[in-house]
Amino acid sequence: MATSQKLTDHFLSCTICTEVFDKPCTLVCNHTFCRKCIVNYTKTRPEAISAKSLLCPFCRKMTKVSAPERPVEEWADDVKPIFLIQGLLDSFGPGSKDTTNCTYCQEYGETTVAVAWCSVCDDALCEKCTGAHNRIPSFRHHDVTDLSGEVKVKGKRKAMCKEHKQESLEFLCQDCKKAVCQKCCILYHRKCDAVVTIPSQMVTMKTELTEMKKSLTKKEGETKLRVKEQKLQEQRERDHYSLMKSHIHSACQKVIDRAKKKERKLLDRMENISHKHIGQLKADIKTGEMSVLMYQHQTELIDQALQSECDMDVYEMYQGCEAGDVEAVGDTDLKERGRIASVTFRQDKLSKALDDLQLGEIEVLYESVLDLKATPVLRDTIEITVEDDRSNPNPINVTVLVVNDTDTVVVTDYRNTSVKAFYVKNNQTQHSKLSLSGDPWSLTKLTHDQVAVTVPATKQIVTIKVKPDLELLTTMRTSRQYWGITSLTPSTLAASSHSPPCVDILDMTGNVLRSISPRHKGNNILQCPDFLSTTRTGNILVSDYGTKCVVCLTPEGDVVFSYRPTGDTALECPHGITSTDTGDILVTDHSLYRVIHLTESGQFVRNILTEESGINHPVDVCVDPYGYMYVCLSTEGVIKVFT
Repeated sequence: MATSQKLTDHFLSCTICTEVFDKPCTLVCNHTFCRKCIVNYTKTRPEAISAKSLLCPFCRKMTKVSAPERPVEEWADDVKPIFLIQGLLDSFGPGSKDTTNCTYCQEYGETTVAVAWCSVCDDALCEKCTGAHNRIPSFRHHDVTDLSGEVKVKGKRKAMCKEHKQESLEFLCQDCKKAVCQKCCILYHRKCDAVVTIPSQMVTMKTELTEMKKSLTKKEGETKLRVKEQKLQEQRERDHYSLMKSHIHSACQKVIDRAKKKERKLLDRMENISHKHIGQLKADIKTGEMSVLMYQHQTELIDQALQSECDMDVYEMYQGCEAGDVEAVGDTDLKERGRIASVTFRQDKLSKALDDLQLGEIEVLYESVLDLKATPVLRDTIEITVEDDRSNPNPINVTVLVVNDTDTVVVTDYRNTSVKAFYVKNNQTQHSKLSLSGDPWSLTKLTHDQVAVTVPATKQIVTIKVKPDLELLTTMRTSRQYWGITSLTPSTLAASSHSPPCVDILDMTGNVLRSISPRHKGNNILQCPDFLSTTRTGNILVSDYGTKCVVCLTPEGDVVFSYRPTGDTALECPHGITSTDTGDILVTDHSLYRVIHLTESGQFVRNILTEESGINHPVDVCVDPYGYMYVCLSTEGVIKVFT
């Protein structure tokens, strides 16, 4: 049970739905999925639908369907699982039968220990039922295996022909790639050239399976390493976000502390002013009340004088009033200057101050946000002429690097024997020029601040440091004149040659690790491979103006696709080529003044740029990390930037 559970969990479960395989199918890349799962995934990928193929979620390889005219839901019906998966499912999957007790006896309610297993009937048999089974003429050739001791496992599985039920599959038609029985050989495969017995191919198949196992083990290790690196990156990003969160809190707290300090100062000043103002008002009230009492007292004295019968009383009161004795106390105080009239708090600038409050800014760098469905818009034109150029510039290959937060455009100038870099510093466009011993052709990005450049005439590949000013690092001598170049891995390059026409895999010292000279349908498909690019899956895109085609190769040399159509979509002179993060392919046609958009599987989408877009003799195209598209125009000596 433990073995069965481990097999089910690790080898018999679909990685899409994470359940045990339901009607499994194995694609050409040897990855296995449920039929329903792979169909549902394929339906979400337009490039797979247009290519009439099932797309593997792991390695992105396409599996051509046998009947593309049928509904997409039925595309996987004819794709069978490999024998190993089916055998494991039969032996250990859900519904696999118990080999401990006799299957036939159990149907009659009896429990009898099984002593044999018929792999054709898929039944366990007791001693009595085994004898009865073997006496039936049509069962005599069934593969019956003894079950001895405590080891109750199924024996060697013998596959029977679906059409000829009593015949076992003993032959392999290599032309039809199908296992067949003897009758099928006679009836349907008489004209086939290569029909061999399955046992005779065991050594070859096991050798290929061993190599496949090594390849899968290698990919497993690489994937585990990549996942480990991604987990480390995830933790680094979590720490980074926590640090940014702390910085934001700190910036806000500083503002809050300053606001509270200002609040205390305003409240203290307001309290002082309020105390003084209210004190003045209280003093004024006290003085006024004393004046009222004085006025009342003097009024009473005047009333007494008026009521007196003595003329002298009236006369004395009159003289006193004329002398000013009746002036109210405090009139002089009310006329003092510097008194507070009113106090107000103005906050009309507060809203604007809050709007203008600069706590900080969050910057986000996006990867390849180019919208290939939109109409490109010209954003900039980079003149690559510099003061010491001997000739009009001829830009051949371009790439964009972000060095020290500075966007740097690096381009090869074939006619002026130099590599140039253009960048903006202190709001001014600046440049750097590095002269070489020969005419540079193609370049590729090695790291975030290094590029490699081919110099065909001198049989060299040079590496350059971008600071963003350019600095020569190394010079590699090569055995051939290499034109196109692309970085495959941190330790390997792919470079293309005209003589002989091939693509070589090189190490970082220029040594040839492997040479690829592919043939397609019996013909050489490389004549003048001038430009290369690496896809997101690690394959090599080749633009060949000699054969007027675009070829996609694996690093091992297999042809993934060859794009050489006729009619309006035919290529006249393909040059620069690049692959985006979404897998889309862009290729320039130097003679037809256009940039073409292809799907990841090599299907034509549209002419994304044409002569009407201002494109004249385009040589190369690239996409920067922000989604801007750069196009080299050789006759004008400029780089046009679109988005």
